Amino acid sequence: MNSQAAAPDIEFLDAPSEIDVDAQTPHGSPCEACGAPVEAWDKFCPACGSPQETAAAALAASVAQAELVDEETVRKFFRCEQCGAEVATDPEQRSYVCPFCDSAYVVEFARAAGRQPPEFVIGFAVTREEAEAKYRKWIAEGGLFRPGDLRQAASVEKLKGLYLPFWNFSMLAQSNWSATVGEYWYRTETYTTKDKNGKLVTRTRRVRETEWWPLSGRHHRYYSGYLVSGSRGLSQADADRVKPFQLPALARYEPKYLAGWLAEEYSIERDDALRVCQDEFYRREQSNVAAFLPGDTHRSLQVETRFSSVNSDLCLLPIYIFSYRYRDKLYRFLVNGQTGKVAGEKPLSWKRICAFVATVLLLIAIIAIVIYAIGGRI
Repeated sequence: MNSQAAAPDIEFLDAPSEIDVDAQTPHGSPCEACGAPVEAWDKFCPACGSPQETAAAALAASVAQAELVDEETVRKFFRCEQCGAEVATDPEQRSYVCPFCDSAYVVEFARAAGRQPPEFVIGFAVTREEAEAKYRKWIAEGGLFRPGDLRQAASVEKLKGLYLPFWNFSMLAQSNWSATVGEYWYRTETYTTKDKNGKLVTRTRRVRETEWWPLSGRHHRYYSGYLVSGSRGLSQADADRVKPFQLPALARYEPKYLAGWLAEEYSIERDDALRVCQDEFYRREQSNVAAFLPGDTHRSLQVETRFSSVNSDLCLLPIYIFSYRYRDKLYRFLVNGQTGKVAGEKPLSWKRICAFVATVLLLIAIIAIVIYAIGGRI
């Protein structure tokens, strides 16, 4: 009997009529370093690890740019015809007095395109009330020699809080130096002199001598942290008087920091500020080379310095400014809006100084006469 084995049941699946191309093709844009596909939100390439500009970063950059454009449309810009300061303020402000020189000669201007936006900012930590208290304490100091009407001339209402532009540079200094280096040595010297009785005596003393020799070499150091005023209204000398600022507190600039405050546009260009900073760093380099030299002393030091790897940041820093005029002369009071450090100038009353000196001389004369009279009686 012929028997036939039963065929197993086989289920055939229908083949797909179309191929899902999206499922086969990698997503994302190619990596600029290796060409591998990178997802839109990946911060690093999965193939080579190169950092990528993510969609989030691009979105944040576009939002920041939009805020910057929005800031341009809601702020007015004034230029002082007397000192050259350029200040941004709220559009509702109709009249304006320059906070740097107390001048009313200000004109509105349109901000030029292509200006470098600020990169970092330090917010105000000192309130206006605290700044006013510091001013009142400062103006009261030395009141004996100050004009009697000074407080009326210097009204506290003129105290203004501003964000002022500063250029912050860092750079590498590489120097070739030459000098004559000296090293001390001592010898014992015998000499003859007269004692208190007039007799000749022989004594010894220790004499210092210096041995000199020429020396030359190289020196390099990285410098940073010197802030150069970007304002024509605030001289570098005044800026140095109110420093230092605590630079670790620098934050990325956002327009919200300027809400309710005045802010000055930089009127000193980067290249001009760079020369000021390099002059300061050159002085520091000379001092560091001098401290680096061997020996006990030196002379004829010559230092030739080349700066490289220059980086710069435009920062907005908080300062309270109080400018006033007394008898046609400008005086200024400054408060560091971060640390509270104060600096300023006050007029002197020469009439009061002369009266004080005359009073002191008169008292000395009276005392001398009294002592003479008492001595004559004795």
